[in-house]
Amino acid sequence: MKTILFTGGGSAGHVVPNLAIMNELRYGYRVIYMGTGGIERELVGRAGFPFFRVDCPKLVRSFTAENLKIPYRLHKAKRHALEILKKERPDLVFSKGGFASYPAVWAAHKLKIPVLTHESDLTAGLCTKLIAKKCRYVLTSFPETAAAFKNGKHVGSPIRKEILCSEQSRARRKYGFVSQKPVLLVLGGGSGSVAINGAVREHLPALLQQFDILHLCGKGNAVEHPPVGYVQREYENDMGSAYACADLVLCRAGSNTVFEVLCLKKNAVFVPLEKSSRGDQLDNALYFEKSGLCTIMRESESANVVDALAAAHKNAAVKAALANCAVTSGTPAILELIKSILHEEGARG
Repeated sequence: MKTILFTGGGSAGHVVPNLAIMNELRYGYRVIYMGTGGIERELVGRAGFPFFRVDCPKLVRSFTAENLKIPYRLHKAKRHALEILKKERPDLVFSKGGFASYPAVWAAHKLKIPVLTHESDLTAGLCTKLIAKKCRYVLTSFPETAAAFKNGKHVGSPIRKEILCSEQSRARRKYGFVSQKPVLLVLGGGSGSVAINGAVREHLPALLQQFDILHLCGKGNAVEHPPVGYVQREYENDMGSAYACADLVLCRAGSNTVFEVLCLKKNAVFVPLEKSSRGDQLDNALYFEKSGLCTIMRESESANVVDALAAAHKNAAVKAALANCAVTSGTPAILELIKSILHEEGARG
């Protein structure tokens, strides 16, 4: 049985897309994972895949003495990754980026193991730029991103199959929504968004006049005694149901979330993360706003969240554009490419 090693981490955004692909391969291949002790270890462990930990340093985008330790720590991580790959002998390495993926890609290149990497954002991240030449292909969610690399290949964004299969009436029963109000789904990422959580809760009475609300608020962020029509979850494993019950979505603009929302043709107000960010979320949101597929609300405009959501829910032009939206899951194309490369390598061997 052929072995495929997946890598990537630092945030759930690097891990969840990997899991979408891994779950499709688990019964035909030996699937393993390499990452740090961060969120990838928790998510991959929960999914039941073997996990190999390599502690890779992260570049801090400001002056700090910790950055001076990076060369030594990176050398150590690369050697550790090389030892693991020599022992496990994967037939292919698939990277989803983030600083946690660099040691595995470096080691695979050293051992002449084919590597694929996938870049989610419109503008490529630092790790993708560093490893691009070590990869067979740089796969991308956006066609424009692929054009920036000689080995770029646009395939779309990997999306979990279970997200695409839920039914609205069953999902609303799950969360106890029984009124005729539209449902607003609020997402802030795995740890929650302080800005989005704060805006929603500050204006909760006014919002509940218009919507029932499912708020995925992040670990430790639930409030006591929630009012009728306001359902909280610190974390939701069943994202298919969460999306299915929604008429409108308020969320960040990480690439994975944006593509999930648009693939499901959900009307959305995106609130891009701008502080402590390289600007990738704003780029992602602006790209689709230009096509009339979404609404953007900047964090500085959060006081107007009630009016922004009401206007978005009534926006017939966005709804019409979404009905004709061509965004689909990139998972099938990625799976086909993985199997094609493994077949080619097998024929050569």
